[in-house]
Amino acid sequence: MPQLNPAPWFLILVFSWFVFLTIIPPKVLAHTLPNVPASQSTEKPETETWFWPWH
Repeated sequence: MPQLNPAPWFLILVFSWFVFLTIIPPKVLAHTLPNVPASQSTEKPETETWFWPWH
């Protein structure tokens, strides 16, 4: 039964984790947001109440 031989599968497992932990994170972290969110003011804007003529 070939699935009981751990030699090739263990090497594939180690290599895949090596790729996931060393190559992919810097590529993902290098991405930047196209629109940097601007800080909003903490004061509330002044709004007026609506006038409903039919009420």
